[in-house]
Parts: sequence; structure tokens; C-alpha cells
Amino acid sequence: MAEATPRAGHPPSWSDIPRDLAGLVLQLLPAYADRARFAAVCPQWRAAVRQLALPPPLPLLALPDGTFYSLPYGKPFRFPGFGCVGFKGATCGSWLVFPRDDGCYLVDPFAQATVALPPLSRVRLRPPNAVAKYVDCGDDTRVGYPYTTWMHIKDGKHIPTLNKLILCSPNLVAAFVGNGRSSQILMCQPGASSWSVRAYDECRTFEDMAFYQGKLYALAFNENLLIVNISQDPSTGDPQVSRIGHVIKGDPWYPVFYPDDTTGEKKLYLVESRGTLLMVRRTVWCKLEDGKVVTLAGQNEFEVFEADMEHSRWVNVTTLGDDQVIFLGRRCSRAVSASQYGISGDQIFFLDDVMENVMDYFFDKESTSIGVYNMRTGKVSSPLPMVWMHEMIHATWLFPWD
Repeated sequence: MAEATPRAGHPPSWSDIPRDLAGLVLQLLPAYADRARFAAVCPQWRAAVRQLALPPPLPLLALPDGTFYSLPYGKPFRFPGFGCVGFKGATCGSWLVFPRDDGCYLVDPFAQATVALPPLSRVRLRPPNAVAKYVDCGDDTRVGYPYTTWMHIKDGKHIPTLNKLILCSPNLVAAFVGNGRSSQILMCQPGASSWSVRAYDECRTFEDMAFYQGKLYALAFNENLLIVNISQDPSTGDPQVSRIGHVIKGDPWYPVFYPDDTTGEKKLYLVESRGTLLMVRRTVWCKLEDGKVVTLAGQNEFEVFEADMEHSRWVNVTTLGDDQVIFLGRRCSRAVSASQYGISGDQIFFLDDVMENVMDYFFDKESTSIGVYNMRTGKVSSPLPMVWMHEMIHATWLFPWD
């Protein structure tokens, strides 16, 4: 290890700590907030944070009021001098997404960078004169009414809801938008004037999508895995969906009401983990009370399936591995190595992000809106400090320095 060399005529200073020693200290600081405090000590330590090869810090929990939580701490903070208020819960890696009337903006609060995308009110049908006539309800049935009317945006009431956005490459952005049975996949390039959608593709009940090994995949409510083939418009060079094909035909899972009036609501996620594509099936337990479906706080179960592309099937897996942790969220999910953070593996950190189900919520007094599911024991716990309680908001995971 290199020795510190005090400056002539000055007593030893913290800034004289050798860089390799600073690196050892930084490796013991998995929280973003701790690394930020380390970098704030002096220019030399700030340079060490930037130049040393370190694993990224633990993800942040971002709330739309502009506050952030740096795991594993329960004290909120804000990024000084950089507004992060009002994002709509959609993220892709280290970017927050702000859909606005004049455009859709990606904001990186770490680098204080912004990327402009078209507003969601500007969606072009490809080919422009095509009219699709049916809605795919996700269970091999189709409803006979036009679905493209919400693509022809006339006023704010018809602007589609942004469910998820992925920055696939510097020249390709994919988003799936809509609600319920009228969801669709859009494409654009950063800086473009409009999004594009293929008019011949039927709307599906998309649950999630992921960019995996250079290809875009979408997951429908019926657990069908779809591959979204992308090409360039020969006249403009803009990206567009050329075809949506089936990779895996799912085995639909339907809720059942039990004698005690409880039932499970299904949520599906796509996550890449150690070179494989996983489908996480989350069951949120609910109870029928006074004619309403009420979510029972903390009552979650998880099943994990690996995509067997060769045999076109989902394969149930009972473990993520001792070194894997999944941070699960409707807007952004990711698997990370647990050992680099000194935390136990085979766990799923998840958010109470079931707002799209449009339910009334019931919360136990001790419950929080963040939980951890242990794959080995099948139990849910809340080992983190209280973050927020009793309020459904579009919180999301944010992964620094992607």
C-alpha cells in the first residue's frame, strides 16, 4: 500500500490518504449517501470516488415530490440545485422520466443531464392509413371496436398513460403506454418530433417489458412472452416495430375467491439476472369487503420463472442464488449481486406499487410500503427503516451511474 506523504510545512491531512486506502474505505460504503459525503470531504477524495473502479452503490428510492432515500437509511434527502419534482414513476436505470405537454424528458440527477423525447400527444401510426379493428384481451379473445382513437390525440384526456420507458441505446427509446386492454408499444429516437406505433398490431394487456441481450421483450397478462422486432423506416430512418412474435405461450393464472372472501391479484415483472430472463409472478392478497376488493398490506407471495428460449417455456426456479437480490418495481426492476453490498442474497425487495389496479387499500398499523421477500423462507419482512406508510404513490427504484 502506498504511504501518505504529508505536504511540506503542513501537518498530515485527511486528503493525504493514499488512493488505494480510500478505495478500501469506499468499498465498505454501499449507500449512495455515504459515498456522496465521502466525496464532499476534499477534491482528492472526490477524485477517488470518480476514478476508482467500484461497484455501483445500492439503488435509491425516488419519490415524485423530489425526495430520495439512500438504502439502507430511512432519512430522505434532495439533490441540491436540481429539480426532480413531478416525475411520473417511470425510470430506466439512472434516469427519471417527466411526461409534459411540450415533451417527454429524461433527467439524470446524478450527472444533472437531460434528454428530450417527443410528447406523448404526438404518436404516428405506421402505416399512416391503416386502421386496426380489434383489441386483444389477453386471453385469446378479441373485442370488436376500434382501439386507435386514443392514438389520435385531440386533447389531454386522451394522452396515453406512460407505464414504462427503456433507453435501449443512445438512438432507441421504447415505451409501453395505455391502460387495461388498450396498451401498446411506442418507439422513437431522442430528439425526434413524434413517437411511432405499428397500426396493424393489436393492443395487448402488457404487464412489463425488458431489453435483454440486444432484443426487446414484452410480457402480457396471460404470461405470453413476446419479442418486439425493430426496424428502420426506409424514408425517415426512424425506429419502428416491424413485427411482434411469440416466444413463450403462457399458462394463464386466474384469481379465485376463497370461502373467507380472500383472493389473489396477479402482477408480472420481467427481470434479467445472471444472463437469464426471469418472469416474477407476484400475488397480492386481497379481501372482498362491502362489495370492494381491499388489498391486505404486506400479504405478498412471489414465484420466479426462467425463460427457456430453446424449448419455448417458463421453468419454475426456487432460488435466485446466494449472491442475487432483485429490486422489483413496476417502473424499474433489476437484479444485482448481493455480496458486493454485504447483504444476504436470495431476496426480493419490492414496493407497494399496485396503484394501477385502482383498488381501495387497507393497511395494518405497522406496515410500510416497502418489503423484502425471502425466497428461502417464503416470508415477507420490513427490515429497513420506515420510509413511507399508508399512501400509494409512484415511488420507483433509481440505479446510480448505470
